[in-house]
Amino acid sequence: MTTADLDAVMAIEKASFAYPWSPRFFLQELQVECARSFLAEVNGRIVGYILFWLLADEIDIHNVAVHSEFRRRGIGRLLIEQVVLEARRRGSTRVTLEVRRSNLAAQKLYESIGFIPTGVRKGYYSDDGEDALAMALKLNTA
Repeated sequence: MTTADLDAVMAIEKASFAYPWSPRFFLQELQVECARSFLAEVNGRIVGYILFWLLADEIDIHNVAVHSEFRRRGIGRLLIEQVVLEARRRGSTRVTLEVRRSNLAAQKLYESIGFIPTGVRKGYYSDDGEDALAMALKLNTA
């Protein structure tokens, strides 16, 4: 993801979340040294994205979204699986994320990939105070 992709990413972000990240937040994220992203494109059109951080021995997923016209086609799964492949390639021991307690569809997707709940982060979301479910996918590094 680059600044040139921001308009397309923001359109997906705003349509996907009640409390979307701001363009400034995305720009800040692009400046973080350990931050990485993947875009999903269909016929040259950005239809999804995932942002994640490369940490010492794990990858932490920060944001993932798919355009509403392209949901339920496996694009979100593919983006997450690409991050998992990157984690395996790097020798990471796990992939982590937080998800809203109310987002049962996302939780179901993550569980189908192998993520398990590891705890609850009370009041995690500053926009409305909703709790987050922390989830992790442990990777075999042998």
